[in-house]
Amino acid sequence: MNLPHIPNAPYGTRQLGPTDLHLWLLPPPDSPRAAPLTELDMQERQRAAAYRRHSDRQMYVAAHVGLRRVLSVYTGVAPQRLVIGREWCEECGERHGRPVLVDLPGAPEFSLSHSHGLALVAVAHTRVGVDVQALPSQETVDACLPLLHQAERQEITRIPMHQRQTAFARLWSRKEAYLKGLGTGLARAPDLDYLGEAAESWRPTGWTVRNIPLCEGHVGAAALAGDKDWRAALHPVPADWLHTRDAVERIAAVEPGLRTVLRAHDPSAVRTHALIDTRNRKERAQAS
Repeated sequence: MNLPHIPNAPYGTRQLGPTDLHLWLLPPPDSPRAAPLTELDMQERQRAAAYRRHSDRQMYVAAHVGLRRVLSVYTGVAPQRLVIGREWCEECGERHGRPVLVDLPGAPEFSLSHSHGLALVAVAHTRVGVDVQALPSQETVDACLPLLHQAERQEITRIPMHQRQTAFARLWSRKEAYLKGLGTGLARAPDLDYLGEAAESWRPTGWTVRNIPLCEGHVGAAALAGDKDWRAALHPVPADWLHTRDAVERIAAVEPGLRTVLRAHDPSAVRTHALIDTRNRKERAQAS
């Protein structure tokens, strides 16, 4: 299928190198009417309508409109003409994996996350997952601890109480970013994979998973397939740019506000995880 490109579009050829990760920080809409539903497909509109709270619905719409406008910068295809589907499953022959651009050979991979008024888009030439989290309450941390890998639980519980919320949010964002990159999401049990910080050699092989510096009150992470360093560039999009009629042209002109390198995991850092207590209950009781 030949998709129409935007007439005289100067963008659509945004440079994205083989080791580049482009991150786009998207603000919430300025007003209830700022994000146009007309740029979304039917499934996206149905998902938006399913939100009960108006603010959640508006954030969903703004994030997905923003995603389409960002992808237009790389493809030259008008936002409403982009076909976003699911990755093919080789086992069953159905589409139910990661979101992908359909009928656009060579199109970049992407991932979207939004939480409490902030959205984050990742674009790369490899499988990628991204996640953004607002800092959770201590009650949320306590409720989610049993879902973690055993070593992750011990890491969090040994952190001083006043630092646990941030530490947990950083960990959970890495975990969700990795699961999005896999294409499973939380359908894969969160305790199966170690994404802690005390023993990187335990992390999943073949992936680089790192946290991303974000604004106060939020944490983020990106996961990319490939054991190598990635050049990350974070593009903050001004709120009054994202939802204007010439938004794509404006987004194409945004310069990175931050550049950093997401370092590959060190495979030589193989060591016993110091936080896992392998003693049985009786031995631990005697030692205490």
